[in-house]
Amino acid sequence: MRLGDSSTPVVVLGPAVYGPLGILRSLGRLGIPVYLVSPQPRPFASLEIASYSRYCRGHFVGSENACSPGDSAARLLEVGRRIGRKAVLIPTSDETAIFVDEYAEVLGEHFLFPHRPRGLSRSLASKKEMYHLARALGIPTAETQFPACRQDVAAFAQAATFPLLLKGSDTRHLAARAGAGGRGMFLVSNAAELLRKYDALEDPAAPNLMLQEYIPGGDDSVWMFNGYFDRKSDCVLGFTGQKLRQWPPHRGVTTLGICRHNPTVEDTTCRFMKAVGYRGVLDIGYRWDARDGLYKVLDVNPRIGATFRLFVADNGMDVARALYLDLTGQPIDPGRQCDGRKWVVEGHDLFSSYCYSREGGLTFKDWVASFRGVEEGAYFARDDLLPLWAGLLYGVRKVLCLATRGKEPEQATGRHPVQQSRHRDSASEPPTGEWNTFANAQSTGNSEERHGR
Repeated sequence: MRLGDSSTPVVVLGPAVYGPLGILRSLGRLGIPVYLVSPQPRPFASLEIASYSRYCRGHFVGSENACSPGDSAARLLEVGRRIGRKAVLIPTSDETAIFVDEYAEVLGEHFLFPHRPRGLSRSLASKKEMYHLARALGIPTAETQFPACRQDVAAFAQAATFPLLLKGSDTRHLAARAGAGGRGMFLVSNAAELLRKYDALEDPAAPNLMLQEYIPGGDDSVWMFNGYFDRKSDCVLGFTGQKLRQWPPHRGVTTLGICRHNPTVEDTTCRFMKAVGYRGVLDIGYRWDARDGLYKVLDVNPRIGATFRLFVADNGMDVARALYLDLTGQPIDPGRQCDGRKWVVEGHDLFSSYCYSREGGLTFKDWVASFRGVEEGAYFARDDLLPLWAGLLYGVRKVLCLATRGKEPEQATGRHPVQQSRHRDSASEPPTGEWNTFANAQSTGNSEERHGR
């Protein structure tokens, strides 16, 4: 695939893991200058793996000090000024997508991005608001309740059909309250377990938990749609596929996925997004319910998904490239979906496969056969090996720290120096003076990426 004009730079905003790494490679291979910005400091746990890519022109890292969204916008504008020309801005998490939408007017001075109806990204990212929006538009969804207090849960449990899912409207808050290794979702089998989990996990001052019907089925009942919608909310590029394995098993992010055409999922998504006036890259998940024959929407991510490189057309087109072409005024040739194409997250899939084999659902022969059709990995690339080695180095270090000290690397070492950009021009040199937010800082904190499908 060739571009008529690759001079407009790109700024990738968000956690430096395999989603941004895929963007760096996809666009960088076309000769597009791509910069990585972590708006808040990231822990050594992610090792800023994407920043090791040969396609990363510069890496700006956030300050240790917490700052307001307004401060973040000002600092991002400074990055834009240092790059020297208007750049395409790509958020890679729900939080950064909401941030860009809410500061669209300010950020538009230095960045190009799809402009959406105010508040739409927040509504779609919120499980509660998305549920009510989908129901109002006739989009199938799993039956869900949003209790305001324990009494609501107790009353619901008397007539509920178990098992059911206890989830967080904001999964990060639920995982945090669950403690180390915390999850954003629990399958509960009876009323007593439901109330016990609710008491342990809910914050009465800020209710966050939701109760959702359990839709039976294997991992292959989970379907994904990745696409790009233009300024008229028409889908100009769309792909569908299935999860084959997940991490954690049965309830997590895709570790092995396959492209398969599903016209029902595609048509439902296009109808949904057209009705709400959506524009830009979309990552949305469904589950097939064999009981009523419906594909039911699970969650909507109003931004590029971590699995987007599963979905590549026969001409090399993906949603990152479609976004770039549209925002720079170039035509989009959608090509054709490559049914049977597979994509794998190497390390996560090893853990996932081990768990599936322990359950008795994956033999060694089936495991080997499952990799037929894999055309791309999240970390491995023949032309860009350093991120893989950086990830492996961290994995070894993590095991050693756990074995010798019983601590995670960031706990064992405290603060750590963040890698400086391997700079190809002056735009990404660490700034000095007051502008230390994107300097060669030290960083701490959590790195869990929400909805990294």
